Amino acid sequence: MDTRNEIKSYIVREGMTMTELVEKLAEQYGWSASVPNLSGKLRRGSLRYHEAVELADALGYEIIWKRRGI
Repeated sequence: MDTRNEIKSYIVREGMTMTELVEKLAEQYGWSASVPNLSGKLRRGSLRYHEAVELADALGYEIIWKRRGI
């Protein structure tokens, strides 16, 4: 699964729409409240790491680094 579809699946899993998510990101982190802006970042693969962390947090997740094979 590519990153775009993976993130979209988390949005759906949490029962949110893209509009609700960007509104939450705008409120909590000062993101642009524009669905096309987030959608474009996902489509182009230009989401920055700190944006991914904030996006995960807005969805109620955290990004965990885990060594492979352990």
